[in-house]
Amino acid sequence: MELTVGAILEGKVKSITNFGAFISLPEGKTGMVHISEVANAYVSDIRQHLTEGQDVKVMVIGLENGKINLSIKRLEPKPQRENGGNRNGNYRNAPRQDGGNYRSAPQGQNRPQRAPVQPAAPKTADQLFEEKLKAFMSESDSKLSSMRADHRTKSRRR
Repeated sequence: MELTVGAILEGKVKSITNFGAFISLPEGKTGMVHISEVANAYVSDIRQHLTEGQDVKVMVIGLENGKINLSIKRLEPKPQRENGGNRNGNYRNAPRQDGGNYRSAPQGQNRPQRAPVQPAAPKTADQLFEEKLKAFMSESDSKLSSMRADHRTKSRRR
């Protein structure tokens, strides 16, 4: 069987890593699903979506240097956006109820109300720690570089 990009195959999850899952394909071949190709939503832990030995349907998305790149999410229906599919509430080309479109509407008139924004989920302890660590490292680096600069100028004066 010759693999081609776009082919849909049945496979079995062989092993799981932090960056993706290796899938056993027909004829003893193995491909990999990167963590970004597992689901349409953000995946922080791939083990919440896949388990070893699980049968999965995958699409071949790339064949490079003997490696087979696979996707699961491209076989799932795309989630509908709350604002009618217009990114960031952009209604410029969306049809209006009166038959026109919003591009021709005067600014601020006949525009639908935006849906209220959902508050962000509370941050986990790990996320808070990572943010604090980044801030500390950045501050530390800037202090060290200023100390090094002071030391260089003092040693030149002698």
